[in-house]
This record gives sequence, C-alpha cells and structure tokens, in this order.
Amino acid sequence: MNNKQKLVKFLKKSLTISSMLVLSVWVLSCDSNAIFKSYEDLKDTNWYVKNIPSFTFEVKDETVPYNIYLLIRNASQYPYNNLYVTRYIYGPDGKQISNRLEEVTLFDPKTGKPLGEGLGDIWDHKVLSTRNYMFPKKGKYTIKLKQYMRQDPLPYVMSVGVSVEKPLPPKQ
Repeated sequence: MNNKQKLVKFLKKSLTISSMLVLSVWVLSCDSNAIFKSYEDLKDTNWYVKNIPSFTFEVKDETVPYNIYLLIRNASQYPYNNLYVTRYIYGPDGKQISNRLEEVTLFDPKTGKPLGEGLGDIWDHKVLSTRNYMFPKKGKYTIKLKQYMRQDPLPYVMSVGVSVEKPLPPKQ
C-alpha cells in the first residue's frame, strides 16, 4: 500500500469516527435536561385499571424545580379524543405526597386529527403534568400512573411513561 492509499484509508477512518462522535453527542444532548425518562409497554395494547405502571428515579438536588411530563404512545384506533390518568407521587419514605387527575388530549376534538408526534398509526405524546415541581428532599421518588377512564381495558394504548426534567433556561 502506497502513502496515498494509506492517507485515504486514514481519512475515511477518521471521518467515520468523527461522524459517530458528533452523532453520539447530538443524541445525548437532546434530553440533557431530563434526569429520568422511561416508558412501560402495555401488553396487547390494552391498559387495564389494575395495571398501574410505576417509575422510580432519584432526585439529587431538591433546590431545583422540575417539570414532570406524561408520555403516552397510542394507535390511531384509540376510541376517544382524550385520556384521563391519575398521577401519584411517592416520596423516599414510600408515602404518597401528591396525586392529580390529568386529562391528556390525544386527538383534536373537532377534527379528530391526531395530536403529538406520529408515524403511520402510532402517536407519541409528551404532556406537561406539573411545572416547576419542588421535590421536598433528596432521595428516590416513585411516580405511578393509573388510567381513569370508564372502559376496562382501555384499548390501543401501547405504552405510558414519565419524564422528569430540569426546566430549560428561557431563550433570549
């Protein structure tokens, strides 16, 4: 192999490594303000009332306000335009410190057009549940989600989740 071939091979390898590094940094920085993000898939896309997904995470800084988001993934066949969910927060001692009934709008009530981000028949929703929530102390917290609809099971809900994020600074 001559010097020119070695140089071309080196440049290709360097470019590939650089591209992968840039892509990795970009992907990781997308949710850099999230201290926790997790989904739980629902069996057979049915959300039973007795199925109460639970998400445990650690708060290391109780002096910072956090935004709590509900994450819902549903199919276009979901039979309603909204979804009622009760969100429970449990402290490090296991005691309930908060509960709140949330209404998540999945489809425009007038047009029926799906809201959120979607591809094909699957739609992802990220809905602010609580803005600037102050966790009382450091430790492990648990958020539980319970469907609060009149149908059991609730069909075409594929997964539910939670994201806990530090608020982004206002844009200048």
